[in-house]
Amino acid sequence: MGRTVTFDQNEAIEKALDVFWKKGYNGASLRDLTDAMKINSSSFYNTLGDKHQLFVQCVKHYTHKRRVLLEQRAGTYDSPRAALEGFIHDVAAVVIKDAHGCFAIKTAFEVSPDDKRIQALLKEDNNFTRTFLSTLIRSAVDQGEMADETDAELLADYIISTYTGWYELHLLHQDPVKINKLAAFTARQVLH
Repeated sequence: MGRTVTFDQNEAIEKALDVFWKKGYNGASLRDLTDAMKINSSSFYNTLGDKHQLFVQCVKHYTHKRRVLLEQRAGTYDSPRAALEGFIHDVAAVVIKDAHGCFAIKTAFEVSPDDKRIQALLKEDNNFTRTFLSTLIRSAVDQGEMADETDAELLADYIISTYTGWYELHLLHQDPVKINKLAAFTARQVLH
């Protein structure tokens, strides 16, 4: 009879996510992962599969957590316009706080072009964010908070592509003032 698995799989995925986030998929060794998760390699293979299967689980876990937080945070605002402005400033705060950059963005550049499964997960996450933002924008238009001619999908793409660049700037310059100024400028441009 085999031994019972004695670790919390969600906690293990969180710890593995941290390793992948810091070292990247290619830089993270099996030893790095098992040490961080505090499990042996046989438990790893028996419950989590291989390194790629674990990485897929980590990407799913990360993107799911972001979606939940995004929806919860948006529900705290009085209007779609305020939620949109809050989103922009929240992204700036995350960019400044996350020393390793955005896990999804890092993964997109490191792994995604060659890995169709990861690419599909990241595309799904991007589509979720795009739909989330364009829905907020359309609601703001409907409520008279933004101009009638506003192209919600184009503006959502603009916001996403803009904040994606903030990660690179912050990694290179480590200047929170610059990121906050960019967020304020973006909010003015988007919400004019």
